[in-house]
Amino acid sequence: MRTAILFVAVALASVLSFAAADASNAQKQHDVNFLLWKVNEDLRDDKLKGLSTSFNPEGDLSHYDDNGAAVHRLVQEYKDHRLLEQKHWFSLFNERQREEAIMLFEVLIHCKDWDTLVGNAAYWRHIMNEGEFVYAIYVTVIHHPLAEHVVLPPLYEVTPHMFTNSEVIQEAYHAKMTQTPGKFKSSFTGTKKNKEQRVAYFGEDIGMNTHHVVWHMEFPFWWKDSYGHKLDRKGENFYWVHNQLTHRFDAERISNYLEPAEELDWHKSIEEGFAPHTTYKYGGQFPARPDHLEFEDVDGVARIRDLVIIDSRIRDAIAHGYVVKEDGTHIDINNDHGADILGDIIESSNYSPNVHYYGSLHNTAHMVLGRQADPHGKFGLPPGVMEHFETATRDPGFFRLHKYMDNIFREHKDSLPPYKTEHLLFDGIVVDNFGVDGALETYWEDFEYSLINAVDDTLEVEDVEISTYVPRMAHKEFEYNIDIKNNKGSKSLATIRIFGWPHRDANGEPLSFDEGRWVALELDKFWVELNPGNNHIVRKSSDSGVTVPDVPSFKDIMDRTEAALKGGGNLDLHEYESATGMPNRFLIPKGNKNGMEFDLIVCVTDGKADAAIDNLHEVHDFVHFGHHGTYPDKRPHGYPLDRRYDDARVFHEVPNYKHTIVKIFHR
Repeated sequence: MRTAILFVAVALASVLSFAAADASNAQKQHDVNFLLWKVNEDLRDDKLKGLSTSFNPEGDLSHYDDNGAAVHRLVQEYKDHRLLEQKHWFSLFNERQREEAIMLFEVLIHCKDWDTLVGNAAYWRHIMNEGEFVYAIYVTVIHHPLAEHVVLPPLYEVTPHMFTNSEVIQEAYHAKMTQTPGKFKSSFTGTKKNKEQRVAYFGEDIGMNTHHVVWHMEFPFWWKDSYGHKLDRKGENFYWVHNQLTHRFDAERISNYLEPAEELDWHKSIEEGFAPHTTYKYGGQFPARPDHLEFEDVDGVARIRDLVIIDSRIRDAIAHGYVVKEDGTHIDINNDHGADILGDIIESSNYSPNVHYYGSLHNTAHMVLGRQADPHGKFGLPPGVMEHFETATRDPGFFRLHKYMDNIFREHKDSLPPYKTEHLLFDGIVVDNFGVDGALETYWEDFEYSLINAVDDTLEVEDVEISTYVPRMAHKEFEYNIDIKNNKGSKSLATIRIFGWPHRDANGEPLSFDEGRWVALELDKFWVELNPGNNHIVRKSSDSGVTVPDVPSFKDIMDRTEAALKGGGNLDLHEYESATGMPNRFLIPKGNKNGMEFDLIVCVTDGKADAAIDNLHEVHDFVHFGHHGTYPDKRPHGYPLDRRYDDARVFHEVPNYKHTIVKIFHR
């Protein structure tokens, strides 16, 4: 009897504990929602509004794990009137503005409890520049353990100006002023006279834009391990995520009968101009760039010769097989870890072993490209689209820049010895069959999002429904069918890696295996336990480990949160906790009406040898950003396609790999 009573008591305590956790998560979600809602206006939540005037950041320093050092610094900056004013553009590439955003982040990341964190956020919201505030909040929620289950609203509804054409923003303002609800069509930039307009749907896809900007929040180049954890394989992740964006862009170009993007060359003109058709909330139009522009030095940023020198130093390091640290010692890069070191150097991040010598090629190049419309500040133009991670991919120059950097990484990867059969073999495992169930078909659909936060507001004027809809690419869901024979006689943990690439180039010529494997797109990676004998695996495209679902609208998140708070129910938003990953509707390139041939390959590798964490087969969604700080797969990104193959037969004769060719149709 006592045992039964004890069991009931324990069960009840467990239920109450889960209920309390759900209520706490809902309250945290509520706080973040209203901190970001109408971020350019006054707070619309009474509790937060009260905190904004009553909270004292320096009131009790025991609530900070740095004894208040960060908050003292920010308060002093505020007292000295050094902070950027509100109603002004913000760019992370502006050194002083970035410093201010990081100062606020450091205050928040050092808070030991939620009340202190949200009190600070409410207090600084009406002081800090809005762009700096939004950036600090997003990075804090992504990285702070206290916000582990908080879902960030879609950035395109928090700061719509960064994602929406200025013509549509103008219509939204008119709808607000006349109190007339409106739903306005957005179009891609450019006209049919510009061939680059054929692939604008990719660079301007707001799901892909979100993936790009959030990845840079998951892996900030300014990150310090003292914030609480190390960003595992940060440099290699930088290489891989941009490698995938670059080659996916080329796959879209081939789908549209265009040549792959040419790599940027500092000694040659930028042939393609770009007119963004976007406007800052405060600060005017994003600058346009004309065609056939010769690179100019940018005052206060860099000379072109500086970038050329940095480039040569990095390539020298690759040729020698080592980089030189600040203390003069060498780090060997002729190994799987080399891409991680080079990524830290090329970006560069705080992890760079010698930033004074190797510079900051990526970040500086973004600024140089962004300022080419006004390199000497003659016209006082604001930063260009390349100086914002939200907008950078709109410019075709982004992909030329990253093709250039990707080729530097390839120089390194091709300097490594090719894999031999023993590096590829998974003894006892045979892939008997690999195919796709269902046609690979892409199509256009309209996607609608709110513009309520794009327009100015006042409590005296009610909101009206204002939104825009934009065409975006999607594809029908499909399934992979994989038949694997396990001849080991016991269960085996396996990593399933699926890649694909266009079978032919823009001229219709088949790509060699070595050409194809370098431009391969990672379509999925997951882990399974293989039973002895035959195993039939069906994997849905929507379950891909490299994609994420669309985050619900800001209004939907708010409604679900308030319902959970009022009803005490579970706020089930777990699947949206990270926006890092391509949209799951966007897994494959567009193809064409005739069917673009597409190579598919499945590689089944030894999960036990691959594993960097325990229980690898239980990991589902950590391909881009790791699991509790550790990337789960020990293998290099792109393995086993990341190194050159002097003889493709080595790859094709391995029984645990299987290759097929499919067609992607655009309907």
